Amino acid sequence: MRFNGLKVGMAITGSHCTLHEITGVLQRLVDEGADVTPIISYSVNSMDTRFGKAEDWKRKFSEITKKDLISTIPTAEPIGPQKKFDCLVIAPCTGNTLAKLAAGITDTPVLMAAKAHLRNQRPLVIAISTNDGLGLNARNIGTLLATKNIYFVPFGQDSPVNKSNSLVAHMDMVPDTVLLACEGKQIQPILVDYH
Repeated sequence: MRFNGLKVGMAITGSHCTLHEITGVLQRLVDEGADVTPIISYSVNSMDTRFGKAEDWKRKFSEITKKDLISTIPTAEPIGPQKKFDCLVIAPCTGNTLAKLAAGITDTPVLMAAKAHLRNQRPLVIAISTNDGLGLNARNIGTLLATKNIYFVPFGQDSPVNKSNSLVAHMDMVPDTVLLACEGKQIQPILVDYH
C-alpha cells in the first residue's frame, strides 16, 4: 500500500459542490494505508446546501477516516507542536482560503492547521476550487506557487465559456500529488485540461 505509515491531514473547505469528490479521495487514501485526519472549515461545519447537510458530510468524513473532526482553531493549533502530519492537504481549497493563506491570515481551523503544519517545513498540498482563480485570486495562486513547501494538485478551467475565471483541481490526482510532495517534488504538469 502506497501510503502505509503516512499521516495525512485533509483540510476541507466550503466548495460544497466538490465535497462528494472529497469523500472518494478520503476513501482512497485510507484504502491505500494512509492515517487520515479530517479538518473542516466553519462553513463545512455548519452550512446546509443543495449539495447536502453539514451533519451528513461530517458523519461521512468521520466514518471514512475513523477519526474525530478537527473543527476549531484551538484544536487545530497543536498540529504544529505535535508534528501531527507528514503532509497536509487543503481540498477543496476555496478562493477565500487561498487568498487568506497567501496573505498570512489565520482565522479558521483550516488556516490554523496550514500555518501550524508549515512551521515544521512539511508539505502542504492545495487542490483549488474557485470561481475567481483567473480573476483576483490569480495573484494569490502565483504567490503560493512560489512559496516553499506548498504544492498544487493539477488544475484547469472547468467551464471556460460560462465561468471563464473558474479553476478546479483534478481531485483524483490528490494522492499522486501527496506522494510527490512528500519527496519535495511538484507533480507536473500543473496546468491541465480539466475535462
